[in-house]
Amino acid sequence: MNARDVVKQADEADLRLVRFLWCGNDGTVRAKSSARHGLEGRLEAGIGLTVAMQAMNALDQLQPIADLGPVGEIRLVPDLETFRVLPYAPRTGAVLTDHVQLDGAAAPVCQRSFLKRMEARLAERGLVLRASFENEFSLATQVDGAYVPIDSALCFSTIATTAAQDYVDELAAALEAQRIPLEQYYAELGHGQQEISTGHAPALQAADEQLLVRETIRGVAACHGLVASLAPKPWPENAGNGGHVHFSLWDGDRNRFFDGSRPDGLSAEARSFIAGVLDHLPGLCGLAAPSFNSYHRIVPHYWAGAFVCWGYDNREAPVRVASVFRGAEEASTNAELKACDASCNPYLALGGLLAAGLDGIERGLEPPEPVDVDPATIAEDERARRGIVRLPSTQAEALDALAADDLLSGSLGPILRDAYLAVRRSEWAAYSAGDAAFEQQGHFAKY
Repeated sequence: MNARDVVKQADEADLRLVRFLWCGNDGTVRAKSSARHGLEGRLEAGIGLTVAMQAMNALDQLQPIADLGPVGEIRLVPDLETFRVLPYAPRTGAVLTDHVQLDGAAAPVCQRSFLKRMEARLAERGLVLRASFENEFSLATQVDGAYVPIDSALCFSTIATTAAQDYVDELAAALEAQRIPLEQYYAELGHGQQEISTGHAPALQAADEQLLVRETIRGVAACHGLVASLAPKPWPENAGNGGHVHFSLWDGDRNRFFDGSRPDGLSAEARSFIAGVLDHLPGLCGLAAPSFNSYHRIVPHYWAGAFVCWGYDNREAPVRVASVFRGAEEASTNAELKACDASCNPYLALGGLLAAGLDGIERGLEPPEPVDVDPATIAEDERARRGIVRLPSTQAEALDALAADDLLSGSLGPILRDAYLAVRRSEWAAYSAGDAAFEQQGHFAKY
């Protein structure tokens, strides 16, 4: 597809605007839009953007990061294959973009380019990471400035399903119109909480679609006079919202996570990949569950995975090997990272997951024994013996673990690493200085 093809599609849909989308180090989705006039040129050359945006945190506070201040510009250059017409935004389309320097090279702070680099490393082994995000989110109305859930029903309750049915019908239609396959939907545990899962795709496509899914969830809600939030802990007294990642390795049509000769169907390659994820999991949390609000969700007994361990269908393990479907064993073999939420930049989360898993394969790591109980119920000395250590319990601890992880930090590169840590650490400082209402309001409205 070339720029002229996109312009033709935009004209056929009678679009007035095309959003050039990106996700920053703060995990929020942002955009600049091109009008129809001059669209073809902007699709080819990009839209100018100050380099300072990659130093902006989720409170729009600019951080003092070298070479990411008032001087300098990059281009938001679109991947034309990502063009979509947005069903929830009048006469508007969208493309996903890379951050590109004026000389045409990928900007070192470009998170999408980081994921591309990790995909290229995996491709040297003839492999592709296929992934999907399983998003939980909360639907609310705003009453006197407070967010009020649309229902107080039970988990999987048809009462809750009915309360959201008009919204969900439009959400399903909007995803279908954007060529994003909706696999499942249900009302979840929390009041007003919904969950959707979308189809597996190669890592870059999965990350692109995660941004589109987040935008669609919120955009359709706005059309219904609702507020949709993917914040990890939308209300202190309510269930948390995860953004679980299901993942597997593929070689063409062959799922390399599957080995039918083994009792559990899990290949040696899959075990090494999982072992690598576990080995780097504390630092990976700094990328996959990176907000201040994330650590109100990742606590014991809340099915979010609070200890470094894995297990078969153990929903208290941060890495869960999902049970397969009879008759589709190879196709359905996958693992799930539960220590992830939608406050992350999905390019960084998947790139970090890929880097960690690939390190496990390259080092031939073997995972520890799987855990078949809630790890919090295991005696502390037994947990210590088995290496079942607590995951970071605060955003600050997760970011420190990321900074100390040479593999993950090295994969990011010094410029992206330093910018990312500065942005996220500034959020820790800001929210630590505020009260619970300030934190809840900030995260509910921004994710």
